[in-house]
Amino acid sequence: MTASPESDALLPTYQRAPITIVAGEGCEVIDDRGRRYLDFLAGIAVCALGHAHPAIAAAVAEQARTLVHVSNLYHHEPAGTLARELVARSGLRGAFFCNSGTEANEAAIKLARKRAHRRGEIGRTTILACTGSFHGRTLGALAATANLTYKEGFAPLPGGFAFTAFNDVSALDAAIGDHVAAFIVEPVQGESGVHVADRAFLAAACRLCEERGALLIFDEIQCGMGRLGKLFAFEVFGVKPDIVTLAKALANGLPIGALLAGERAVGGFMPGDHGTTFGGSPVPCAAALAHLRVRDELDLDSRVRLRSEQLFAGLGQLSATFADVFDAPRGVGLLIGLPVRAPYAADAIRDAARERGLLIGTAGGNAVRFAPPLVISEKNVLQALALMEAAVLSIQKR
Repeated sequence: MTASPESDALLPTYQRAPITIVAGEGCEVIDDRGRRYLDFLAGIAVCALGHAHPAIAAAVAEQARTLVHVSNLYHHEPAGTLARELVARSGLRGAFFCNSGTEANEAAIKLARKRAHRRGEIGRTTILACTGSFHGRTLGALAATANLTYKEGFAPLPGGFAFTAFNDVSALDAAIGDHVAAFIVEPVQGESGVHVADRAFLAAACRLCEERGALLIFDEIQCGMGRLGKLFAFEVFGVKPDIVTLAKALANGLPIGALLAGERAVGGFMPGDHGTTFGGSPVPCAAALAHLRVRDELDLDSRVRLRSEQLFAGLGQLSATFADVFDAPRGVGLLIGLPVRAPYAADAIRDAARERGLLIGTAGGNAVRFAPPLVISEKNVLQALALMEAAVLSIQKR
C-alpha cells in the first residue's frame, strides 16, 4: 500500500506498518480497505477496554459538551473526582496529572529531588534506575533509560542518573547510598523484552529505600491499570512504593498521565514547583473515570487472569511446537513476551502475523510482545494463536 498524503507530511520518527487504520470496534481495528485485524497490541497497552467502547465514547462526548479546558489555575470536578478515586484505590496520598507516561516519570524525578532538597539533603540528587529500563523519551526520562540506542545523538543528557542490575539484590544494596533521591523500577520491563521483577528484588528495594532515605518509584506506565490482573502492578507483587506513575491505559486512549504519591513523598511539591497546561483536563479525566467504572462492572481482574492463563498455555504450546523458533513465553497477566530464536526475527513474525490479520508488537532482545485489550474473549485468544501458527509456518517456508 502506498503512503497516504497525510503520512507524507509527518516527520519520519516511526517505522509505521503499511496500513492505514480508520476505525476500531472492540478488539478489532479496520483499515481503509475494510479489512479487519485482531488487535493484540491495543495501541501499545493503551486500549484496555478495546476500541470505541460506548462508555468511554459517551463520557468523552458528554464532557466535551460541558467543559473541555480551563487550565490548572482553577478546580474542576473530573480531575478532583479522578484524583480521589485513584488515591482511594491505591492507598496513596495525592495525585498529579499530566499528559503522558514520560511526563509522569519526569514529575516523579522532580518530586524525588525536591523532597530531598526540602529536607536539607542537598547531596541527595541521584536517580537510580535498572539495566533494561525504559522510562520515556524526554531528556530527563531518557537519562533514566538504560538502552543506549535511544540515547544516541542526544548527548549531553542531564546528569545525576545511575544504573544497577535488574533483579540483583546485592548490586542494589551497594548502589543505594545517601546520594540517592529515588530508585525507579518497572515491575515488568516491557520494552526490553518483557522481563518480570523478582518479588524478593522489589521487597528489598522497598526495605532499602526506606532504611536509607530514598524514595521507591514504580513505573507502571505499561504494566499498570489492570494489565497484570490487579489495578496496580504493586498489588501483584505485594510491595507498596512511595510513588506510582501511570499513563497508557488510564483513559483508554486519551492522553493522560498520573503520578500518585504516598506518605513519604506527598509533601515534596508545593505550589509553583511543577505544572502543566493540559494535564488533567476534563475530557481525559472523564474518560478515565468511565474506564474505572467499567472495569468494576466487568470484574476485569478476574477476566484478565482467565485469559492470561489461556494465552500463556497457548503460547507455551506454540513455543514447544516451534522449538527452533521460540523460547518459552514470559510475563504476567496480559503483558507477555515470546522470545524468538536466531536466525528468526521478531520483526518478521510480527509482519507475517499482520499480513494474516493479527496485530502484535516486538520488544528488545528479539521478542514478540502481546498486550491485548483486557476484554479479549476466549475466542479471541484462540483466533490469535491460530494466526500466530499460520504466521510462523509462512516464515518457515521462505
